[in-house]
Amino acid sequence: MGLNIQIVVDCSKPHELADWWAETLQWAVEPQDEGFIRSMIEQGFATEDQTMTHKGKLVWREGCAIRPPEELETKAPARRLLFQTAPEDKTIKNRVHWDVNLAGRDKDEVRRELEARGATFLWTASQGPHSWHTMADPEGNEFCIS
Repeated sequence: MGLNIQIVVDCSKPHELADWWAETLQWAVEPQDEGFIRSMIEQGFATEDQTMTHKGKLVWREGCAIRPPEELETKAPARRLLFQTAPEDKTIKNRVHWDVNLAGRDKDEVRRELEARGATFLWTASQGPHSWHTMADPEGNEFCIS
C-alpha cells in the first residue's frame, strides 16, 4: 500500500495565501473548529496569541489548509495543501513546485487573471510542442500553468 502525502507551503500569511490558492484551484479552505480551539485555550493547551480572527472566524494563527470541495468531509483526503508560517521570507528559487493543468483553458488568459489577483509572471518555456508559463504566487512561490 502506498503512502499519502500533503504538500506544505511555508509562508508569512497562511490564511491569505490559502484563500488565494483555494480561489486559483477552485478548491475550498478547510473549516477550523472554533469550539475545539476555544476548548484548547480553556484547558491550557493553547493560548489566545496562537489564534486570530480571519473572515469573522476564530482560527489557528500559524496554519490553514485547502482541498478540493468534494473532499472536505474526507478524513484522509487524497489532495491537501497546508500553508504554515515560517520565520524567514522566501529568498531563492523553489526546489519543488507544482504545475497547474488548465484543462484546455488558454494559458495567456489565465496568466492575465492570475496577475490581476497578485501573481507574478516569471518566464515562458517549452519542450517540443508543449509550452508553459512559470509564475509566482503573492508570496513568491513558483508554479507553472499549462
